[in-house]
Order: sequence, then structure tokens, then C-alpha cells
Amino acid sequence: MRITDLEGKAVLVTGSSTGIGAAVAKGFAAQGARVVVHYNSSEQEAMAVVKEIQAAGGEAVALRADVRSVEACTRLVKEAHDALGGLDVLVNNAGGVVKRHPLRDIDDALYDEIVNLNARSVFACSRAALPFMEARGRGSIISTTSLAARSGGGSKSTLYAASKAFVSTFTRGLAKEVARYGIRVNAVAPGVIGKPDQAATMPAHQLEASIRLTPMRRIGTVEECVGAYLFLASDEMAGFITGQVVEVNGGLQMP
Repeated sequence: MRITDLEGKAVLVTGSSTGIGAAVAKGFAAQGARVVVHYNSSEQEAMAVVKEIQAAGGEAVALRADVRSVEACTRLVKEAHDALGGLDVLVNNAGGVVKRHPLRDIDDALYDEIVNLNARSVFACSRAALPFMEARGRGSIISTTSLAARSGGGSKSTLYAASKAFVSTFTRGLAKEVARYGIRVNAVAPGVIGKPDQAATMPAHQLEASIRLTPMRRIGTVEECVGAYLFLASDEMAGFITGQVVEVNGGLQMP
């Protein structure tokens, strides 16, 4: 399926060296968009995504930044804008559980790492992107939140869930602020998705329980998340949609 109005669009996907982000970056490139593949520590994986996109005839570049830093987020967005000659779509995908700990055992350093990665990065990258989008009178910001934002998260992931709840609420609030400038702001909330770090961040018994509770009786794939991002980025398909959180969870949690 070709979404024609995505062709030629300039897209930055944070956290796109692996997992959902990598699949999303490749999905945009397959639609003819020009993509920045962002990474922090996974340089080899990011370059592999770029090479795969280029081998398929697409256009992509890789940029490094530690999005836990506001300054790095600001620099990343500007570098992406300069590399692509504009910025039409920002996908705030960087994030993760980091570590599972009871709240009483989380020190200030771990708090900062989890919140900066999952929440502050969304704020900082979005803020940096707004002037570029406002100047063009259009744009789309799509953030990756989580089923955990509504459920409170799984075992020992309270702070992660809370940081993702920030993302969901931030999405709705920002959508109200910037609609007048032609900018739409939405989010995608994946449920239990198979990705490289799944075994490291979710205990086996919790994964099995999630599968039993999911009406579709399986976990999702990263590729099954991509369509939601492409849909939300398209003005032709989602031009009157803003402030929404699209759930991709196999029915594990329903409104």
C-alpha cells in the first residue's frame, strides 16, 4: 500500500536503531519519505537500518544523540532539519523500562535516567521541532507511549509507567496548543510487543500472563505497530485527527 502524501516528507525517528523505531523508520522510507535514523549507543544497528533503507532505494542518514539531555535533543532536531532540508514529521520513539525496581529502591540517578529518557526527551524534541513546523504551517508529532500509561505497568515498573502517562497527557495538551499552526500531535501506545530487549525487561512469567490475558493470544510484532505511525503522519488519511492515543495491543486493554 502506498500512502502518496508521505513521499518526500522529512522524518526524524528517535530511538530507531532497533525495535519499533527501526521498523517505523523503514516503514516511512518504504513510503518514499526521507528519514533520519537516530541512535545513542547502537551505532552498528543504526547503520544497518540506514543501509537496508538505501539498498531498497530509500533515503536515510544516521545521527547520534543522548536524548536524556535537553541540549542533545535540541541539537538532534536541528541537525535532522538541516540534513533533510526541513522537518515534516517527528516521531518521539526513544524510551524504555531501563531497570525494574521497587519504588523504594529507586535512587535519584535512576529516577533521572528513566524520566529523562521517556518523558523529558519527548518534551525537548517536540519543543525543538515546533519552530520549524510552525514556519511551514504544518507538521506531525507522533510519540510512543505505552499500554503501561493506563495500566500502571507490570512488575516493578511504576516509574516507567508514570513517565509514559506523561507522554500520553503531554500529547493531548500539546495538540490543543499547536493545532492553530497546522500541527497535529498524536501518540501510539503499543502493548506487549516482541523486540530485542523484551527478555531483558519483562520476566517470563509476566510475558506468559500477558499472552493469556490478550484476546488475540499472542504478543505483537514491531512491524504490526508501523501502520499506526504512517496513518497518523498522513494528512490525507488522518488530517482531522489530533490529540489521540492509538492503542496497538491485541485487545489486552480496551477503552
